[in-house]
This record gives sequence, structure tokens and C-alpha cells, in this order.
Amino acid sequence: MADPKPKILIVEDDPDVAEMLTAYFRSQQYEVFTVNWGEDGVRSALQVDPNIAILDIRLPDIDGYEVARRLRTDRRTASMPIIFLTEKRDRSDKLQGLEIGADDYITKPFDIQELRLRVRNALNRVNQGSLTNPITGLPEGALVDEKLSEVLGRDGFAVLYVSIENMSAFREAYGFVASDDVLRAVSLMIVNTMREVSRPEDFLGHLSATEFILVVPPSNLAALSDKLNSRLTQAVEYFYPIKDREQAAKRSDRLGAKLVEVASLKNRLADMAKFKAELVSSKH
Repeated sequence: MADPKPKILIVEDDPDVAEMLTAYFRSQQYEVFTVNWGEDGVRSALQVDPNIAILDIRLPDIDGYEVARRLRTDRRTASMPIIFLTEKRDRSDKLQGLEIGADDYITKPFDIQELRLRVRNALNRVNQGSLTNPITGLPEGALVDEKLSEVLGRDGFAVLYVSIENMSAFREAYGFVASDDVLRAVSLMIVNTMREVSRPEDFLGHLSATEFILVVPPSNLAALSDKLNSRLTQAVEYFYPIKDREQAAKRSDRLGAKLVEVASLKNRLADMAKFKAELVSSKH
């Protein structure tokens, strides 16, 4: 007997986008349910029990964030992967999605092949019980939350947050395969730097695909941050093809690395969502 098709719920009010996504994912052997209103999205999720939801943020009634909030608070859909699909690019929108617990965030216009891979990776993590990022192999999701819950509010721990900036612009120019190669290279640089500066038991994981979190002793934080910042800054130009490097250096949306140091977790409240959102916003 053949395995049942994975079910996708698409909540999208643009009829052209909705029709395109429906036709595409059906051709990829998914069972697709499409609605145009947020309230219908909540009802459909509870009725059809989808494996994953793709939510537009701008909807005619309630927005995609409210849809996601309701799905996250119902035990039947609390762990269902959610991908936000939206025209919004502001950092505040990403923060709001992060606070709700979205699994991914992709902006229009988007690469349909990239969206397919993001859907596939999200489903694989659920189906295989994987707690690691499919690109870098580093911990993410529940493993990161578990580590943060262990150290928040305790003395003797510091955090280094590393964000790879402008990955969307790089991906649009060179494709998702090239952007995945960048993430693998960055993760390897972080791992190698931690081996030199920190301890084997120190923690490295993902907050999102392009955001890393390191939990280390306060005594190692400054040296680790300085060395890693220097290496990432020097490496950025080499991620671009040789023919584009000179021009890329002049672009305002060139790849870059932003680091945020949190020297002590002793007085931090054990609210992981707020702590993670604070890290993302503190580098701006």
C-alpha cells in the first residue's frame, strides 16, 4: 500500500499565487488544501489535520500571525510546521514571526524550488524526529530551547549571537544552492573557531537558518567573538564569484556577519521567546 500523500494547507488571498502553489504542490504529489481567508485557514487546519501550513501574512480578515497564534495554542496543531509567505521584509515582521514560533519565513517574489525544499526539509524534521538543521547538521528548535532553558538565569554562561546578513539578496542573485553552501561554510568556521578558543562541551545551534547561537563561558566570550568576527569579515568576499567580487564590495546589501555578545545570563528571565527576539533586535 502506498504511503499517504503529505497534506499542505495554503492560506493565500492572491488567487494567482494560490492557484500556482496549488497546481505546483499537487504535481509534486502533495495533497493540497487552499483557502483565502484567515478564519477559514484556522478551521481547515483543525478539520483536515495538515502536515504543514503555508501562511500569507496579509489576509482579508485576520492576518497570518493571528492564524499562527491560534494554531500554536491548539494541541492538535501546536507542533505543525508553519512557513510564512509574504511581501513584508521588515525586521519587525520577522521578529513577530519568531515570537509566534514560525518555522520559516520567505518573501515574495520567491523561488518555487526553494519553497519546495523548505517544505520538504520541514516535513523531514517532523517525520524523522530530527532536531538538527538539514543544511549544517547543527542543533535547532527543541534542542536550542532546551539548552537556553538550562542556562537562562544562571551564572557562568554567556551567549554569542551570530547573524548572516542579506542572505535573501545573495540567494536571489545566485540561487539557494549557493546560499546553502555559504551557511555550511559559516557553520564550519564557527565550529573550528570554537575548537580553538572554547571548550568541547560548549554549545552551538541555530535560532533560524541564518542565525547561530553559541553558549560559552564568559571568560571565552571576547576572544571567541573577536576571532570569529575577523574571520567572517575576511571570508565574505570569497563567497561571491570572482567576477562579481569588486562590484559586490560596493553593494549595500552585500553579505555580512553581525555579532551580539551577552556577557552574563544570570539576571535573564527564562523566557526563551523574548530572549531570542531580543537577540535579533539588539544588533540593529
